[in-house]
Parts: sequence; structure tokens; C-alpha cells
Amino acid sequence: MATGTIRYWAAARAATGVGEEPYAADTLATALAEARARHGEQLGKVLDRCSYVVDAAPVGGRAHDTIELTDGGTIEVLPPFAGGAGANENDHGQTSRNAVAGRASRP
Repeated sequence: MATGTIRYWAAARAATGVGEEPYAADTLATALAEARARHGEQLGKVLDRCSYVVDAAPVGGRAHDTIELTDGGTIEVLPPFAGGAGANENDHGQTSRNAVAGRASRP
């Protein structure tokens, strides 16, 4: 069983009351199920809308039970941000590198 840290951002942080906590799980699905059990229905509703980054790699649409966790790893729980992602933003609301490069080359 791997151990590491879950970091909660924005609404997830508000639902848990903590910025981070340890996990002890083999997969992302198991870690999230344990977090739901600890923090209840309010966090569960938030987690249903979140994006996840595990050890600096976005999970995207991959099944959470296929994402293996590592010892000393990190799970970032990223709720959707207000306003949604625009055409030049990724799914975490950050301006894409291509959009930045395009802006830099414009007069």
C-alpha cells in the first residue's frame, strides 16, 4: 500500500476543512473513496466535479481505479474554477503554453 499526500484546493479545501492530508491506498479510486468516507457527502459532491493530478500528471478521463499511487506521491484535487475554461485555457483554468506563445509573437 502506497502512502502520500492529498492536497485539496478551493471548494474541496472548504469541504474538508484542511489543505492536505495523508493517503494510504494503492489506487486513486481507493484514496478518493477513503476521503469521501472521512469527510462525508459535501466532499463527495465536490469530488464528482473535480480534476485530478497524480504525481504531476493530469489524470484526465482515465478510470480512477487504473491510476496507481506511489509512496511519497501527491494527489492534487482541483475543483472547477469559476468561469470555466476558455479556448486558450486548459482544464485547470490556466493559460495554455500555445496561447502564451501566440500572444508573445503578436505585435
